Amino acid sequence: MQVSIETTAGLERRMKVQVPAERVEQEIEQRLRNLGKNAKLNGFRPGKIPFEVVKKRFGSEVRQEVLTDLLRDTCSEALAQEKVNPAGGPRIDSVNNEPGKDLEYIATFEVYPEIQLQGLEGIAVEKPVAEITATDVDAMLENLRHQRARWESVTRSAQRGDRVQLDFDGRVDGESFPGGKAEKTLVVLGEGRLLKDFAAGIEGMRAGDQRDIEVRFPEDYQGKEVAGKAARFHVQVHRVEARVLPELDDAFCKTFGVAEGGLEKLRREVTGNMQHEMADTVRSRMKEQVLNALLTANPITLPKALLDEEIENLRQDALARMGIKGTKKAVDLPNEFFREQAARRVTLGLIIGEIITRQQLRVDSKRVEQRLERMAEDYSNPGEALRSLRANAGVMRQVEGLALEDQAVDWLLEHAVVSDKTTSFGELMNFHDQDHDHQHEHGHA
Repeated sequence: MQVSIETTAGLERRMKVQVPAERVEQEIEQRLRNLGKNAKLNGFRPGKIPFEVVKKRFGSEVRQEVLTDLLRDTCSEALAQEKVNPAGGPRIDSVNNEPGKDLEYIATFEVYPEIQLQGLEGIAVEKPVAEITATDVDAMLENLRHQRARWESVTRSAQRGDRVQLDFDGRVDGESFPGGKAEKTLVVLGEGRLLKDFAAGIEGMRAGDQRDIEVRFPEDYQGKEVAGKAARFHVQVHRVEARVLPELDDAFCKTFGVAEGGLEKLRREVTGNMQHEMADTVRSRMKEQVLNALLTANPITLPKALLDEEIENLRQDALARMGIKGTKKAVDLPNEFFREQAARRVTLGLIIGEIITRQQLRVDSKRVEQRLERMAEDYSNPGEALRSLRANAGVMRQVEGLALEDQAVDWLLEHAVVSDKTTSFGELMNFHDQDHDHQHEHGHA
């Protein structure tokens, strides 16, 4: 088998393969003879059909099967022979498969870029350092109280923090518009999900009140047909409800699984969870810094095949989050939406992979087990979930890959120049007590 490879442009390679006619014809003859042993044709006993009859009856079909298999097999053999690892499946064309002549074809593919790693040592990293204070724990408990709140109807006028049931009918220049009308919908004032003018207009209304509210849509509003325009909403309020928070008593503690020990034990558990979350966030911030430094120091030309594959992965993830099944809506999510994120992921994957190879990192089974256990905690039966996760080969490959990535990041951090940066828990976690006022209202009316 003769093989030659030439560079066409960038990472693209053009491989010409020539398979001797003898190999092709021998494979066809062998398959026809095997087929003749079991074939059934009228007028002949099984296994007694003359070879020429078998060849005439099945020759064309068998030839096509052999050519298909040989294209696949010899392409793999040629890549191995030339020690080439394509980034994506080769495209085969220009096939010459005339009977009696050598099988010739062209395989076009991209190769992985050669990575000359730069800037691995001495990366400057700021490590956020914060203490969890009693005030932080109080704020978290207040947040938990809001999660367990109930709503109670009131006769007073609506104010921030209240939930309001209402009808609204919005019009621009007297014309209705998509999403501008709803009946008995529930909105919470002060959560930042409403247009500022709309939320301000509802404040002060009581159950049974009606009012027209003037609203100016922002220029960057997601509904393009009304962006930047003025609208008039007719609003009717059916009910105003105040949020009633539970007391911090034993009954409240039990709703979070604390059957004994009361508030003191709940505070300890909440503090422990906050410490775990803070540690994860600190590591995430430090990891982001070293990865950004690697990206800057190692610009890489990416194989189009890898980039396109990652774009499609991101698109499918986005469709799944939107609850869209199938591909009928894929046209609404063009490649450009995902290109930058996909390029970052692919580039970092190649860089991390190179670090893993150079440092000869091997999967740490303890890290894998820790990741599996944390994944299992999200299920109602963690023990059963853990067994199921371990038995899933796809999940195990993914988790092992993430564990290796963590080990590579650890190696980078060990060789980085780390400086502490004092901050607060609230700033680090972007956590604020839910009673804090929102500065801006936005979103759907």
